[in-house]
Amino acid sequence: MVVAPADGTIVVIEEVMENEYLQEKRLQVSIFMSLFNAHVNWVPCDGKVVYTSHQNGRFWAAYLPKSSTENERSTIVIERENGEQILVRQIAGAMAKRIATYVKQGHDCHINQQLGFIKFGSRVDVFLPLSAKVEVKLGDCTKGNQTVIAQL
Repeated sequence: MVVAPADGTIVVIEEVMENEYLQEKRLQVSIFMSLFNAHVNWVPCDGKVVYTSHQNGRFWAAYLPKSSTENERSTIVIERENGEQILVRQIAGAMAKRIATYVKQGHDCHINQQLGFIKFGSRVDVFLPLSAKVEVKLGDCTKGNQTVIAQL
């Protein structure tokens, strides 16, 4: 299973081309964190961190689709035991000016472990295999580290 990496509201569920690392079509599930949500981010699945990167960028409102590609962001790829990879992207919003990523490339990670932190209104995108069974719908509220967002 994949758990929500953040408290917030589901704002995107769609098939997209992930071009930064995976270079393939994926199901994108995006969680918008308002100023009133806790901004701790959680590891969504057990595995090993195989890739991390940080990119400077703009600070558009995090609920806008262009925030996924144009805003300041950190990308983390977790490889599960079966070789399947899950990409998680922390995205800074209009008010957020700081992203902290705690997990490190080469380290094992587990559900219940903090992934990082984003200050104020921001967003987390999760890129799942197309075969994933999404368990949430648009507008659903998630609880970080508790809400199951997909079954793999």
